[in-house]
Amino acid sequence: MNLHECQALLAGSLAGTRCNALEGSPLWHTGQSVLRMASAYESDGRTFMTGEDPVNAMAAFLYGLGWLHCGIASGLLVRQEARNICPFTGTFERVPVDQSAKLDEKTGRYAHLLTTAIDSVSTAPYRGTPAHAFAVQVTFIAGVYLARGNRVASDGSLEEALACFSYGHGWIDAGVQAGLFSIHAHHEIFTVD
Repeated sequence: MNLHECQALLAGSLAGTRCNALEGSPLWHTGQSVLRMASAYESDGRTFMTGEDPVNAMAAFLYGLGWLHCGIASGLLVRQEARNICPFTGTFERVPVDQSAKLDEKTGRYAHLLTTAIDSVSTAPYRGTPAHAFAVQVTFIAGVYLARGNRVASDGSLEEALACFSYGHGWIDAGVQAGLFSIHAHHEIFTVD
């Protein structure tokens, strides 16, 4: 997947997504916050693309997709088109050689960031409730993308690894925003309105 495809996937998904909760309710405000974050990262990604910074553009687009997909999976958001398109169906375009050092540094930093995020939260909803089950699912999904990112990084595919780490962190961060988690360490790495 190249950067233009990542941007088009996020922009297209955003265009067909709306908040699913009663306007003005706490869930509506949370859904709007999730949409705002995904939109902000789509905009940031376009800015990075224009500035010929493919590393930060990719991280922004995948982070925004993580937010959006978590919001849809939670039921806060709904897409007009029922299917979610997975950004991990193909291979990621290689970044230019002059961006290799930046890619290496950012991939390592984001692997650490996602590991820290997962270790810094605990499920907030009461055990046995649907919200608790979804919090467990969000943690699982973030862990799957952490493991996949580590595996593909060791195979030399840093572009896909960075995408995995960014996407997984988007899920955890959106889950924090939705009240699924209590933060017990490293508050500064989460986006809470």
